[in-house]
This record gives sequence, structure tokens and C-alpha cells, in this order.
Amino acid sequence: MAYYLAGINALSFLLHAIHTRRYADRKAGWIRALFTVTVLAGGSPGALLAILLLDRKAEKRNMMALVLAVCALIVQVILLLFCSGAHRQELTFDVGGFFGQHRWLVLYLAAINLAACAAFAIDKFRAVRHLSRIRIVTLLLLAFLGGTVGALLAMYVFRHKTNKDYFAVGVPMILVTHLVLLFYAMNA
Repeated sequence: MAYYLAGINALSFLLHAIHTRRYADRKAGWIRALFTVTVLAGGSPGALLAILLLDRKAEKRNMMALVLAVCALIVQVILLLFCSGAHRQELTFDVGGFFGQHRWLVLYLAAINLAACAAFAIDKFRAVRHLSRIRIVTLLLLAFLGGTVGALLAMYVFRHKTNKDYFAVGVPMILVTHLVLLFYAMNA
């Protein structure tokens, strides 16, 4: 297993390095597809390391790779914890009970979702008026911090950022990651 993880992470790192150095200015769909497969197959730490070392500046061209690597890493760590037995014997799906015990979390999620929705609305307003925009990293960070529902709502209500893969695919991917985190938190 250790050899597999070392190999898949090295391959993931290498594929991102090749794409960054050789194909950054043009499409290389087969490399991106292979990169995605290696990340999902356990190579998320290698991908994240490559992004942090080779693509330090957050840009549109590397944003989807960053979202994929972070989401995959979180889910893979939770799967590893589950496989190692770091959970309750009896699994629960009582979301209402969990949020009833953690009321502060409900308030936090309400606030961050309102902030994410407002940020997307402001960005749309600024885009229509050709004013300075809110950075992509800021919008995605609001989603990562728990504002995925507000981000998705604003994306489709205001018809904003729905054509960009790092939002149209990335935000739902972040939402799935949050659901996995919630399930683990309820059963840890």
C-alpha cells in the first residue's frame, strides 16, 4: 500500500508539473484527465504539493486543480480515518440532533452562507458595471469555509460564474466534501 501511495503521488506531482511547464498556455485534455484520475486514486497530497511548489500564484488556469486536490485530500483523509476505525460503532445520520447540540455551528453556517451569497451578488453587480471584481480565490474561499449553499444559490439566481468549471463543478464538489465532513463529525 505504501508503494502504491508513493507511486500515485509521484505520478500526480509529475503530471501537474508537466502540465504547468509544458502545456500552461494551451489545452492538454489528456494530461488533465490523467491528473484527475491520479488525484482521485489517492494522489491528492502529491498534486497539492505540486500546486504549492510550482503554481504558488492562484490563477484561473490552476484553480480547478487546486479545488480538486483539496477536496480529494479531505475526503481521502476521512476515508482513512474511517478505515482505521476512528468512528463510533453505530453510525448515525441524525443531522438535526447534531445541529441541535452545536447551535453555534448553525449560526456560523448561516452567516458564512449569507456572506458567500452577498459576495457573488456584489461580484455580478461589479461585472455588469465593468468595475473591479472580487477575486476568484475569495469567492472559492467563502465556499470552502462553509458557504457552498449560499454560493450555489447566488450562482444560479444571479446567473453568475456558471460557465466556469472551477465554480460550476468546484462548488458542488466542495459541498460534497462538506457533507462528508459533516457525516464524519456526527460519527467521530
